[in-house]
Amino acid sequence: MSGVSGLPAHVDTTVVTVGTFDGVHLGHQAILRQVRSRAQARAGSSVLLTFDPHPLRVVRPDAAPQLLTLPNEKKEILAQFDLDYVAFVTFTAEFSRYSPERFVEEILVRRLRASELVIGHDHGFGRGRAGDVSVLERLGAMHGFDVAVVGGVEVGSGAVSSTRIRCAVAEGDMEAAAAGLGRPYSLRGTVIHGLGRGRTLGFPTANLTPPPPDKLLPAEGIYAVRASVGTELREGLLHLGPRPTFVGSPPTIELFLIDFERDIYGERVVVEFLHRLREVRPFATQAGLIEQMRRDLEAGREFFARR
Repeated sequence: MSGVSGLPAHVDTTVVTVGTFDGVHLGHQAILRQVRSRAQARAGSSVLLTFDPHPLRVVRPDAAPQLLTLPNEKKEILAQFDLDYVAFVTFTAEFSRYSPERFVEEILVRRLRASELVIGHDHGFGRGRAGDVSVLERLGAMHGFDVAVVGGVEVGSGAVSSTRIRCAVAEGDMEAAAAGLGRPYSLRGTVIHGLGRGRTLGFPTANLTPPPPDKLLPAEGIYAVRASVGTELREGLLHLGPRPTFVGSPPTIELFLIDFERDIYGERVVVEFLHRLREVRPFATQAGLIEQMRRDLEAGREFFARR
């Protein structure tokens, strides 16, 4: 099992959680808080074991979801939770065949020295997800570690889950996605040179590099966004998808920052999706497109004023 080399020799008491944690949403956050507080109560270390790639990418590639958080994004978010150790494990076909017993003995007990395992109420791991709560409690009793189960977090009409958030993102419902994540949905990109059409239309935009194909993008459309550029946090609009007014143009991710003029070519930008203003649609003339862009800017300003 690649990526799990064990803990420093002086670490002999740990509280561990295990999972994919895609999105690090409110349900995941509840587990991480429990891990940290329980480790402090034991004067031990808090440990998260998570996976890359997503297990379904190995076990059932046809059913593997696009990700809410790429590994680097997940690392940035997890850094906010002050865990003592985070292990990113390379999920392989061999590892997918581990039984719950083998996983517990080799990983939780021998390598991570677990005194306690904290899991979500619907957790399952090992071959065929056979390692459910009852199995883990039995194995914990055999190997001398406790098992704590954390209930789901309810938001709106149901429990928060990565699947539910993916559906919201795919539909462009960024408010619902943010409610489950506890923060706006985001993507990262580097500003590159485009065709310069935005500037000729009176709306200079920053073209962003597309993310890896594993990253889930929101529905195509025009969005009100917030963007981190260096140390600045700016309001703006983002075009995501095709440019049907310009036949033959490839899909783009174009960011327009409101009342902003600095040259940011080559800079890394983090975009937070706040609200979908409208779908992408073609215009018969450039004049019609420019008029719509003015309306979009007005709608964006109104949205930010309400916030």
